[in-house]
Amino acid sequence: MKKTIALTHPRLKPARLVDAIKHDIRKYLNRERRKALPAGMDYWTFDCRFGATEAAAEKIFTSEINAHIDAAVAQELPSFYVEILARACNHQPRVAADEAEQG
Repeated sequence: MKKTIALTHPRLKPARLVDAIKHDIRKYLNRERRKALPAGMDYWTFDCRFGATEAAAEKIFTSEINAHIDAAVAQELPSFYVEILARACNHQPRVAADEAEQG
């Protein structure tokens, strides 16, 4: 998902528009998580970027998306850019935890 989302709407109040935007993002994340994983992969992770424009977008964590949307609303930006790309990954073994238990 690579989108520039407007924070103004002729009929919707800003609070309802923000709720709709957050809902669409959650819906997209859930839809991507439901997709079948490639062979040998454990889970889906997401590479996210957020900014006032595509050029100014910075890398963020998935859990920070709502906070960044709220900040954009507080700054009264007319629109913002969000990019969420799904990527299949494998869990990495915890080497340090295993050594601590044995030692």
